[in-house]
Amino acid sequence: MSVLISTLLFNEMRKYSFVFIVFVWGLAACTGHFKSLNTDKTGMTDEDMEVDLNHLGIPLSIIQQGIYFNYDFGKGKNWPYQIMQNLSADMFSGYMHDYKPLNGGSHNSDYNMQDGWNGTFWENTYAYVMPQIKRLEDLTRLEYPAFYAITKILKVEAMHRVSDYYGPIIYSQFGNQGDNYAPDNQEESYRMFFEDLDEAVNILDQAIKEGEDASAFAKFDIIMDGTYESWVKFANSLRLRLAIRMAMVNPEGARDEFKKGMANSYGIFTIPSEKAVVSTKRGYTNPLGVINQVWGEAYMNASMESILNGYEDPRMAHFFESCPNDVRGEDGSIIPIKGEYRGIRQGTVFAHTRYSALSKIYVKESSDAILMTAAEVWFLRAEAALRGWTSEVPGNCYQEGVRCSFSQWGASGVEAYLQSDRVGADYVDVFDPVNNIKARCLVSPRWDEGASMEVKLEKIITQKWIAIFPEGCEAWAEQRRTGYPRLFPVRVNNSKDGCIDTEVMIRRLNFPASMADVDPEQYEKLEKALQGADTPGTRLWWDTGRNF
Repeated sequence: MSVLISTLLFNEMRKYSFVFIVFVWGLAACTGHFKSLNTDKTGMTDEDMEVDLNHLGIPLSIIQQGIYFNYDFGKGKNWPYQIMQNLSADMFSGYMHDYKPLNGGSHNSDYNMQDGWNGTFWENTYAYVMPQIKRLEDLTRLEYPAFYAITKILKVEAMHRVSDYYGPIIYSQFGNQGDNYAPDNQEESYRMFFEDLDEAVNILDQAIKEGEDASAFAKFDIIMDGTYESWVKFANSLRLRLAIRMAMVNPEGARDEFKKGMANSYGIFTIPSEKAVVSTKRGYTNPLGVINQVWGEAYMNASMESILNGYEDPRMAHFFESCPNDVRGEDGSIIPIKGEYRGIRQGTVFAHTRYSALSKIYVKESSDAILMTAAEVWFLRAEAALRGWTSEVPGNCYQEGVRCSFSQWGASGVEAYLQSDRVGADYVDVFDPVNNIKARCLVSPRWDEGASMEVKLEKIITQKWIAIFPEGCEAWAEQRRTGYPRLFPVRVNNSKDGCIDTEVMIRRLNFPASMADVDPEQYEKLEKALQGADTPGTRLWWDTGRNF
């Protein structure tokens, strides 16, 4: 069945039925064969590529728009992101929840995992992003080495997100001539991420030293500022992120990679203005903004409500809108919530739309899509120092991370906040007391030098989780790795055969469901590389279940 529906018609239909989208997408995506995914579906022709370095700029643009996915591939924008990330990582991270009772109220929220949604991150990345990465690598390797280096950095940024969703990925063998498509397990993938960052940094270092003019590249750059120096700084910061992810599974390798990133002469992100974002200044629009403001489907999660309200966090007003009005209960009584910040608990299987009266997120179509910030880097440094990898003082790095985040968001009162002993608040559901739950986050913002290593780490990760909002992919990965912040468990667990433990929570997404039937050989390779059952309860390589 074709999904070449005009954008206007699709958007109109979108207003009436989310189920229709999932149905159409499911029919479109069930190709199963990786070979069919390993085909450029962007519709770019050779003629498109022949003018003014467009043969480099167009693929680069597709890649940059495809990381925080909102590339318009002729089937409409924004909704792919919703089923790729917003109804999975953005929710599982404890950030957001949709107010609509999708699928009758039972879906990813209560671990009734929706195959038609959960394979799309894999499918879209391999159908639209990776072919352009391969194209650009082949075009630039010899003639345009700086473009080649930046492509490598983008490749790592794009594909570590896919790996952190699913585990094994097709990385080293993508686009090979033998149609082998052998997957790399996650340990192998991470090793190659670091190798690609090494190559990229070395190439850009040479270009900088030779005084190469970056203007030809700069006009296509929508993530950094168009300079090679800023891309090296991004690569170094990304290295720190990936190194910390391996802290328990490969501590020596993790420490070495972290120290390498810190030692590079071009530096890392350190001040609020230094960040990697997909800019909306050149035509890209933030898909979360449409989901939020146009469709009205991105609301505060109960875990976020508990922590931000409990802390009386000044950033809350920058992250969310307060409830616009009081509401009426089922018995007709008035429930006073106007001006408050209220969220939705995951896994409550509600069948009403009353939660539309609660707090929406701040994001607009014009909001840059955040990929990485300096605040995150300070918290990476705090954890590294806590582990003894560096001579920095963990508490100093922690406090600098909080200050950097407050500055980034334009929030006031940071010094008072850093002395606060407040903890998370109990969650009280606006409409149904059966969903109420005691606070799980019992650490405060104030740094305590006498606390245990575990408590110090919990403080670091909890503040890091707040600071990287609204980027759910990274937040979910770090919450799984450390168990922090302590999120509310689902009230109802409808996972298949109980494959997801309610308290341990979801650990990954399944590979595209159709693959097992249509391409069982490829599916078998992926499951073998996963070294576990292809269920959302299986831990990834870096997810050891312990922190020290």
